[in-house]
Parts: sequence; structure tokens; C-alpha cells
Amino acid sequence: MNLIRRVLEQGRKQFTVFTLVAALTTSLLTVCSAFAQDYDLVINNGRVIDPETLFDDIANVGVKDGRIVTISKEPLKGAETVDATGQIVAPGFIDTHFHFQMPVGYSLGLRDGLTSSIDFEMGCAGSYIDGWYKARAGVTGANYGCAVSHESARAMVIDGSDGDYMKDGPLSALETRKKTGWSVTRPTLEQGNAILEEIDKGLQAGAPGVGSTVGYMREGVSSREMYEVQKVGARYGRPTGAHTRYTLGTATTENNGAQELVANALALGAPAIVLHYNNDGWQLAHEMITKLQEQGHNIWGEIYPYAAGSTPINAEFLEPESWIDEFGKRYEDTMLDPVTGKYYTLETYKETIASEPTTMIVIFKQPEENQAKWLTLKGVTMASDATAATPYDAPWDYPLEKLGGTHPRTAGARGATIRLGRENNIPMMQLISILSYNAAKHLGDTGLKFMQERGRIQKGMVADIVVFDPELFRDNSTYQQGAIPSTGMKAVIVNGQVVVRDDVLLPVFPGQPIRFEPEAKPRFEPISAEAWNAEFSTGMPLPSDFSGGFPEKVEE
Repeated sequence: MNLIRRVLEQGRKQFTVFTLVAALTTSLLTVCSAFAQDYDLVINNGRVIDPETLFDDIANVGVKDGRIVTISKEPLKGAETVDATGQIVAPGFIDTHFHFQMPVGYSLGLRDGLTSSIDFEMGCAGSYIDGWYKARAGVTGANYGCAVSHESARAMVIDGSDGDYMKDGPLSALETRKKTGWSVTRPTLEQGNAILEEIDKGLQAGAPGVGSTVGYMREGVSSREMYEVQKVGARYGRPTGAHTRYTLGTATTENNGAQELVANALALGAPAIVLHYNNDGWQLAHEMITKLQEQGHNIWGEIYPYAAGSTPINAEFLEPESWIDEFGKRYEDTMLDPVTGKYYTLETYKETIASEPTTMIVIFKQPEENQAKWLTLKGVTMASDATAATPYDAPWDYPLEKLGGTHPRTAGARGATIRLGRENNIPMMQLISILSYNAAKHLGDTGLKFMQERGRIQKGMVADIVVFDPELFRDNSTYQQGAIPSTGMKAVIVNGQVVVRDDVLLPVFPGQPIRFEPEAKPRFEPISAEAWNAEFSTGMPLPSDFSGGFPEKVEE
């Protein structure tokens, strides 16, 4: 068009019709050349799905400098090509509850379509957030992020746990959970403020939010402490994700825990994530969350498509008084050792508690028919709650088939989602929404720019993309063999680079940090003695027969 303008500006000169035609031809050739430019990567002939715009059509995608630069019906050429004929082309899968933040953990996730992972439950100690990110820079295939840990802060302040144990998040819990102060002790005012300040350090360092395992600290954490923890996150406008109080529990207690988290968030004007609420009472939890979303609140929840969960065997809710006496369960039917493939008995449970109290187990808790139902819920995210497999510290290229000792969701949550969707006729748009866009939307609304540019197949967005066969992509992991990789993934693309091609991991590490920019000054504000002492707070472990009631006001 510039050439045409130059020709027209030469009006004082004579030119023939031929001259104008020649100019137009040259201009059109220039435009065509631009369309035929070599992109860094092109994905041709795939069924492109974008949940935000509801685009669903056969198209070609051009990627340059790590971003989507065109979505076209015209053929595209590039330095690297993925033939997506018969394949789905969708935004890369985002998991906000991915514990296995280690090299081999990312490898399992990538084979399952994971492009972005955050641990929004256990998290990492605030003092180590910056080091956590630095350790993964340039050596990680998927994007990586970690919330700041409420549990780790308590372990450091109450038990005096070595901060070095805290830098790897859930893996550190294998050490810190051998002590019990973090879970059963009501902190003093001084300890309480130290816990809150440690959380603030992580947010100051750019953590995307706060992660709380209050469900493992039911009586140790007062309602005042939980409110104050969420208040620390609220000062930064960031969400608190919580394994809610009383999970696992009954349909009533489960929702009481979710209501605590949500009520705090609403009072503080802060976002919140109800972690893995696919337990008893999930119907009410979903209705509550949906109503709040309709009112414009940034509150959301997670599900994963498994009837069983995974947790350390010393979890409070698995004690005989709870699991057997209160819930009416039997270890022989519900508690599986994923390493041996055998179910526990009361006797072997007690033996393991005494010898290896943080042993990971699989616990069966829901009817199998609910798995597909959860995938139809609107506004949720699919978050795997992926736990570590053994060996934990294996390199990225360790033979994944040799890994063991984990829940099948670690390797197959995304494959299971697509497989169950296929078997139950759930629309692909719905599946892609809960696997990718919903998490990006909610986190993007907190101001996290990283997520504002992902979870979408649109021009200008970062090229985190999955290409998979809708008929063949599936999970292969089982409760007996939890770390078998998924198959049917044509390509996984992270920041414009292919990291998985035809189910094969490639030796490239383009993963980027999922975090806010660190801030120069903390936003921490100590809680007053008057507020803290409004609840039972002696700094001493609770008696074993503590029932949840409070005595008269305790004088300091």
C-alpha cells in the first residue's frame, strides 16, 4: 500500500495504466509474500478450539517468537511443522494443584499435556520462594509456580523446622510432618505474627497466592488465624487456595470448611480457591461457588476425575476414631499402598504410623459414577493434586515406566479427563475450558499477567498449545501402577517450543516462572493482642481429647 501511495503522489508525472497495474501487482506480491513467510512453527489442519471466544473450526496456526501471530484458513509454512489433521489444537493445560514440582514430575505432566503448573495447596516457605524459582530457571520443560505455604510457616515457627526442608514444597513435608506441632498447636500472639510475616515474605517475593492445608490442622488453626492468613493474601489482591477445614468429612462438615474459606474471602474482598471439593457435599459446594461467580466474585473450585485421593497415612482424618468410628469405613476396603498394591488393615496401619508416618497412601472415598459428573460442572478447573512418585529426585529423562508409588492422577489426570469425556459424550469445549481457560481466566483476573496471555488460542497470545488425538489421547496409569505416562499426544508446545512430539519428550526446557514481580517493601501488618486473644491461644499442644469447644478466656 505504501508503494501505491508513492505512485499516486507522482500525479504531476505522466504514467500509463500499465504503470498503475504494475504497481498494484508488486504490492499484492508483497502482501502474499508476507502471508507465505516462514514462521518458527506452524500447526496445520487441526480442529482449533478456543473456549474464551468459543471458536471451534479447522484452521492453521502460525507461531513466531513464542506467540501466536496468525490463525488462518490459508496454508502456512514454517521452520517447524506439526500436521494436526484429525487432531484437536487447544490451549495448553494448566494445573493449579501440581505437587510434583521436580524434573521427573514435570516430565510426567508434559506427557499428559501439562504446560503450566502451580502448587496452590502445600506451597513453599516464604523465605525460600525466590530460591525455589531460581532453581527451576532454564531447566524446566513446563511453566512453573508455587504459592507461599501456611503449613511451612507454622512448621518453621512452632516446630523450629529447618527452612532448607521448605524449599521443595510437598517433598519437605515428608520431613516436617514427622513432628506434630505444626498441626495441633495454637500459636501465641508472637508466634502467630511470625507465621503471618513468613507468609508475607513469599508474597513480597512474587508468589501467586497463599496455599493452606488447614484441613490437616483442623484444631491447631483457629478461625482467627485462618482469617488473618487470608488477610495477608488480600493485601496483595492474591488468592488463598485451601485444602479446607474438615476435608475429608461429611457432607455437612466438608461444606462448613468451604464456607469458612469463602466467607473470609468475601469479607476481605479477596479471591479464593476451594481445592479438590469433589468429596461428600460437592453438589452444594458447586452451587455456592456458581452463585458467587454469577455475582462477580473471583471464587472458584477444583475437581479431579478420580474416586480416590492420596495423602500421607498420618492424616488426622484417617485415624481410627474418624475413619472407622465416625465415617464407618474399613481400611481393608479403602486404604491402598500404591507401592505394594495391597490394602491396609488396622494392624498394618498402626505399624506404618509408628515406623513411617508420612507414607503416601491412596484412599477410596467416592462412587466411580461421580467422576464423569464432575467434568460437566461449569466454572470449575481440573486440578490433578499430583503427588510425587518414587524416586522423587529422578532426572527429567528417567524412564517414566519405572517410576512407582503414586496416585494415577499424577501421570494421567488430563488423559483421564479426555477419555471420560469421550466415553460420556461431554463436549470438547467444556473439557478444554476446565483443563485450561478457566484457571487462566480466574488467575488472570487477580492481575497475574502470565495467565492473561495463556489459556487461549488467539492472535497475540503466548503459544502454550497442545495437539492431541481426541479418539486416542488417554491415561494409562492405574491405582496399582500410578506413573505410567499418558499416550495420544501429538505435540505439546511451551512458549513456542515443541517439548513433546508423538508422545516423546524432547530435551528442551522453555518453562517460564508463574509469579508476580517481587516488591521492594512488605505489606505485613501485625495482628493486635486484642484480636488474637479473642480465641483459645495458649501456644501449647491441644489435649488429645480436645473436642473443639473453648474454655473461659485464657489470660496471658
